[in-house]
Amino acid sequence: MNQHFATHGASPDLKITKLDNGVTVVSEAMPGVATATLGVWVGAGSRHERADEGGLSHLIEHMAFKGTKTRSARRIAEDIENVGGDINAATSAEGTSYTARVLGEDAGIALDVIGDILTDSVFDAGELAREKSVILQEHAAIEDTPDDVVYEAFTEAAFPNQPMGRPIIGTPQTINSFDRDAIQAYIAREYTPDRIVLAAAGAIEHERIVASATRHFGGLAPVQAPETVPGLYGGGEKRLPKKLEQANVVLGLPGLSFRDENYYALHIFAQVLGGGLTSRLWHEVRETRGLAYEIQSFHWSFHDCGLFGIGAGTSGGDLAELMDVTLEATIRAAADADTVEVARAKAQLKVALLSALETPGGRIERNARQILAWGRVIPASEVIAKVDAVTVDHVRAAGKRLLSGAPTLAAIGPIKKLPGLDRIAATLRAA
Repeated sequence: MNQHFATHGASPDLKITKLDNGVTVVSEAMPGVATATLGVWVGAGSRHERADEGGLSHLIEHMAFKGTKTRSARRIAEDIENVGGDINAATSAEGTSYTARVLGEDAGIALDVIGDILTDSVFDAGELAREKSVILQEHAAIEDTPDDVVYEAFTEAAFPNQPMGRPIIGTPQTINSFDRDAIQAYIAREYTPDRIVLAAAGAIEHERIVASATRHFGGLAPVQAPETVPGLYGGGEKRLPKKLEQANVVLGLPGLSFRDENYYALHIFAQVLGGGLTSRLWHEVRETRGLAYEIQSFHWSFHDCGLFGIGAGTSGGDLAELMDVTLEATIRAAADADTVEVARAKAQLKVALLSALETPGGRIERNARQILAWGRVIPASEVIAKVDAVTVDHVRAAGKRLLSGAPTLAAIGPIKKLPGLDRIAATLRAA
């Protein structure tokens, strides 16, 4: 019998049901909203691929829209767009999502389409060949975009020789190797019911969502998902000298899992350092010295690891100065981040969090991701309380801990003047 769960501290409109086989259904009615946004999140992404499967999660996301036993690729699009809706999908390192937005009265149509493409796709050989060609064009577009290339190189250098470091899109070699059997084997292995969350928000009724989920996903066998290869930060560098007008560079350090108790402190440190127009890097690099059009720091967190980074583009002649200024600003922020900066960063994080929850799309993404990560939906008030509990000392400590890690460096373009990784590491160690 399906299990219904209480949602302590969350909105009374939030309801969660777990089907007998482990699929979770979460819905959140939003009074006053006329549309419904819904989707399926699967806790399987590029980091779940084997060495010869690089890009397979992304290919499956594409192929889901290319025909089922009862719908052609065009019929899939027509069924959604005939009622004014739109449908999309996305692949990340840790998951894949399939979402649609329609009027509330048409939620059943959208759920039927998504259920169909996830459980009854045929993966026709002709469609597969065409979609491989499309993805190869996508790969070529990335290769022609230096700031895309440098971030792929950055991830590969940070997580060498492991799934976390491989590009989500794959390589031409792996993309060309995939066939219907490879797709079906991956889905059978990784798309397990305990990794599937169907989320809906807006003008919806929970009981109808559960009924649709049961119809489409209730028959999936409750098999156990395989173990995920751990993400092990390594550090290192990838330099790609190329004749370009600008050098793109990313400097990285080991970040934290979103499960780490210091996660919010490091997130706030990233905001203080390079998260907005008042951040230290923006002020010093862009406004004071004019060394880059844009510079940012970020913190990517996963269930067992994280990656902190600073990315910028500059002229080859300014690269050495940019790196020196960046290192100095990072070291100083770890030493003397102040009360005003931390308070501002907290406010920015809270606005980002709460504004995302003002839309049905933001609600379903929050709900699905948190259920996959934590097994529950964390009320916004609980998250805000954790943000508010971070002190200046916590932020400084997170920054100092960051500086003790081995650096990662990726760069493309005219990069002759880029300092060596050993010198960068020595500067950070001396802080």
